[in-house]
Amino acid sequence: MPATSLRLYADAQFASPYAMSVFVALHEKGLLFELVAIDLAHNANLDPGYAAKSLTRRVPTLVHESFALSESSAITEYLDEVFPGTLLYPKDAPSRARARQVQAWLRSDLMPIRQERSTEVVFYGASAAPLSTTARAAAEKLFSACETLLTDHSPNLFGEWCIADADLALMLNRLVLNGDTVPGRLAAYAAHQWRRPSVQHWLALNRPPL
Repeated sequence: MPATSLRLYADAQFASPYAMSVFVALHEKGLLFELVAIDLAHNANLDPGYAAKSLTRRVPTLVHESFALSESSAITEYLDEVFPGTLLYPKDAPSRARARQVQAWLRSDLMPIRQERSTEVVFYGASAAPLSTTARAAAEKLFSACETLLTDHSPNLFGEWCIADADLALMLNRLVLNGDTVPGRLAAYAAHQWRRPSVQHWLALNRPPL
């Protein structure tokens, strides 16, 4: 596939967890793509040229030939349906639905963690103040869900790796990489996911200073 047939628009800091999810998915599929940085700090996502591509005017947006799609989980589902290679979602319907549930949950809940442990902690090594009471409660909710999902002590959520593993590991690493207390098994799970080559490619991107 020519490199120009797929184009991924991501934030200029390469700190968006959602852009990372799509970037990882593209690498897992073995697809060539062009990575284009959008400067959100200067509202480049509102530029008419970009707005014409991205229905929601957000990152990530993927352009595949004449088709453009935004919202990360919609993109990863599209990639899994259209392209062969590593499966991004489990084969069986219940596990596939659960993976989608995990993705939706991580994108819509746990806001205190997302606010107090921005991805600058993850990708820039920034440090943050101790968690508030509300954020600690959100962390306990996160840990409880992870313990339920990882009952068989597998290194992945559903036996075989899926894209929800990358998303969940990032949420955990908001805490782990800041030095917050995380149950050992969950920290080990996050570290295992972080070593995956597709994730390492994202971590190795050249990021501009904050």
